[in-house]
Amino acid sequence: MKTANGIERRAAETLKAFLGTIPQLSLAHMTFVGEPGQPDTIDIIADTEFAGRPMRLVVDVKGNGQPRMAHQAAYQLKRYLGQSGQEGVPMFMAPYLSEQSQAACREEGIAYLDFEGNARIAFDTVFIDRQVEGKPEPERRALRSLFKPKSARILRVLLDEPARAWRVTELAEAAKVSLGLVSTIGTALRDREWAEQSDQGLYLADPSGLLDEWARNYEPPKGEEVRLYTHLHGKALTDRLRDLEGEEGRVALASFSSADWYAPFVRQSSSYFYADQKGLEALQTLLSLSAPAKGANVIVRVPDEDGVLDDARPAAAGIIATSPVQTYLDLMAGGERGVEGAEHLKDQLLRWPS
Repeated sequence: MKTANGIERRAAETLKAFLGTIPQLSLAHMTFVGEPGQPDTIDIIADTEFAGRPMRLVVDVKGNGQPRMAHQAAYQLKRYLGQSGQEGVPMFMAPYLSEQSQAACREEGIAYLDFEGNARIAFDTVFIDRQVEGKPEPERRALRSLFKPKSARILRVLLDEPARAWRVTELAEAAKVSLGLVSTIGTALRDREWAEQSDQGLYLADPSGLLDEWARNYEPPKGEEVRLYTHLHGKALTDRLRDLEGEEGRVALASFSSADWYAPFVRQSSSYFYADQKGLEALQTLLSLSAPAKGANVIVRVPDEDGVLDDARPAAAGIIATSPVQTYLDLMAGGERGVEGAEHLKDQLLRWPS
């Protein structure tokens, strides 16, 4: 026996409350096990009776519930049961288990329970699967940090070449961020099993999973949004856009307008752009833009952080558009029709082998 630390005591309280919700199940006793200072041992054994038959839960508790830790817990639990010769239901507990972590537990064939109430346990005739809406604030903060503008620079580089292994210095230089930020984001990606580390460097193991989570947490770049009007359309508009190549400043087609060049799907009467201040001035001149009282058909965002312009690229001769990843994110934030366009774009350009 050992003296439990704070998180193990909270896990025990959560487990006791959870077991109390299962009909015909009674908790005989709960024991804290393992050796202090030895992280590779299990933490709790709960002896129960279900419909008069004994059932033992063997629990590993971790302060971090990321998928990488779920796989580690599964290994430790299975090793313990194998070496001890005991029969029992292996269970992983942590403060919060994301959808990816829960999937990792199901893949490993172990039960799980987090402090938020997400749970899955199956033994005898008992099968419980509970999903709790929302995320705890620490997890929301962690995801906001992962997808904030500076961090997103790193994600853009990785998603542009997901199979490439990046040294820390190479990735920092390509993303125009500090070495420390690259290390921090690399750890977060590995914990969630979106990335792995090889001898050659960091590479994406699950680019689709990363992109999906980014889309769920995406916030459009902050900055000034200008709504203007042009009488140009069709080929005349396209020809003027090609004239931007010789102008100062940076301009990129965005959202629906960018998708029209990569994977046409949703027709829009408006044109969407990202631009820096000089790029906006060039647009105003070349497209003869005016500020109408209503009926704007050109929407230009001048972002405070220019990562969305750094990875813009030619979508056709003389036509610069945001990257497919950025275009996808903006479409996903563009309402029902935007989501349809985003899925079409993803099918065409953003499908990676698993």
